[in-house]
Amino acid sequence: MADSTPAWMPHLPEGTDAHIEITPRSLQSYLDEAAAHFGDRKAVIFQNLTLTYKELKDKAETFAAALRGHGINSGDRVAIMLPNLPQTIIAFWGALKAGATVVMTNPLYMEKELTHHFSDSKPKFLITLDLFWSKIEPLRPRLGVQTCVVTRIADALAFPLNLLQPLQARRQGNLPEVHFDGRAVISWKAMFKTGRRYSEEPENPSEALALLQYTGGTTGFAKGAMLTHGNLSAQLQQLLALLQCDASTSSHSFLSIMPFFHVFGLMGNIVLPAVLAASTMPVPRYAPHDVLELIKKHRPTFFVGAPSVYISLMQQKDIAQYDLTCIQLCISGSSPFPQASLKQFQDITHANITEGLGLTEASPVVIANPVYGLQKIGSIGLPIPETEVRIVDLETGEKELGDNECGELVVRGPQVMKGYWNQPEETAATLAGGWLHTGDIAYRDSDGYYFIVDRKKDMAIVGGYNVFPREIDEVLHEYPKIKEAVSLCVPHKSRGETLKAYIVPKEGEKITVSELAAFCRSKLASYKVPRMFEFREELPKSLVGKVLRRALREEEEKKQRAEEEAKKD
Repeated sequence: MADSTPAWMPHLPEGTDAHIEITPRSLQSYLDEAAAHFGDRKAVIFQNLTLTYKELKDKAETFAAALRGHGINSGDRVAIMLPNLPQTIIAFWGALKAGATVVMTNPLYMEKELTHHFSDSKPKFLITLDLFWSKIEPLRPRLGVQTCVVTRIADALAFPLNLLQPLQARRQGNLPEVHFDGRAVISWKAMFKTGRRYSEEPENPSEALALLQYTGGTTGFAKGAMLTHGNLSAQLQQLLALLQCDASTSSHSFLSIMPFFHVFGLMGNIVLPAVLAASTMPVPRYAPHDVLELIKKHRPTFFVGAPSVYISLMQQKDIAQYDLTCIQLCISGSSPFPQASLKQFQDITHANITEGLGLTEASPVVIANPVYGLQKIGSIGLPIPETEVRIVDLETGEKELGDNECGELVVRGPQVMKGYWNQPEETAATLAGGWLHTGDIAYRDSDGYYFIVDRKKDMAIVGGYNVFPREIDEVLHEYPKIKEAVSLCVPHKSRGETLKAYIVPKEGEKITVSELAAFCRSKLASYKVPRMFEFREELPKSLVGKVLRRALREEEEKKQRAEEEAKKD
């Protein structure tokens, strides 16, 4: 590493290694180990279905054999377009054991997004749910997929629910018709009829693609990050060093709310549980009260989620009736966790909550707060083992800055992607000089802890001053009547651009613009105070709970165009 005695070394908990030996290996080897040493442990818990690790491995290898039988060869792409279900877990491991590259696909994608996603990745095989078939079936000629496996909710259930659920769905008119021909369209059950099994290991894990993971597409069409078995296994070894636990010394269970199609949900709720031989409880549709009931029934110990999930749980009126102290560790990611809300959740659960920085392009974690060491309020933490981090100037991206200087955060490590699929120019720009340029503006304090200031593209310039919306958001979240808030720079007819805050009040609360502006003036420099406030019932969000600033900005641009057109009339 660049610095043999980093400033943060004294803040690591006793027994933590700053440097570890990374061994490239296949992801499926972790599942094999769990099945070999802890075969009777519960791997998947979903309603009345339970799978042990031995059963999960057997099903994955049977699925792999079926994929090979239908023409999937090593390196071919297999798309999985499913919510959080046991089938998603089986299909993921099965595709890897078949030697394929997995392409996780957002089930909420519509025609334009699906067409781009499939034309770019060119998967031969698609595994999806019957509830999505009505939008997939008409697009099949354009998607180029040779074979589709269509599963139903009932396939995730054991007797008698597997028989009762289809009857109920049919009565409610919610059982889609799918014509299975045994070749181009196959049922989930048909994939397990032969009973044959297959499993292969990549010859070179450092080069073999395990995952083609598409970014959120906040700047246009999503790009596919090429993540190898070596990238992802390096990440797992880094996380084990960070969490200080392993399968032999710990028995854990994961509440799996974060969507599996998101790299954070995939690694945190499918792969990491297998490494720890822990159980995972898939939640296909997030409903706060249902999740509280799941916690009450199954007593999970690990919780991986976005801040919006933790916040919505705390806002349930009957939260005091639930004992959440079973939760030992929460990993929060995908967006900043407002500090007031984080403290409130810690008080309720007594759990360790660790925040960090993750990117699709880095498998995803690069920086995290030490779970059992010093956690600084507002900090994303320290570089995880074998990860180099720098702050560079915004103008050239080449000059390294010192402590407490704001610049772009760049990282380097074994978990960083090979590049973007079919995007050599984007790859060259993002991995310039061998460093992953994150697009985050950050600084490092004298103890070596990193702090995110804002996204580079979200920074606003007001009266010649740099303004970071995230700082304004933190202040707004301190106001007791506010449930959610986000700020951004929007077009303005006279100023060109101005700061605007979007506010969701707590239920039953009324807030005036004057009181909110006064509160902001008491906490912020005058040029940072939003000039406009808009009260809304909800904020637009991605499926992983990240507020979509882009959607709000587009709303404002549309309003401005409409006003200009009205004037012409």
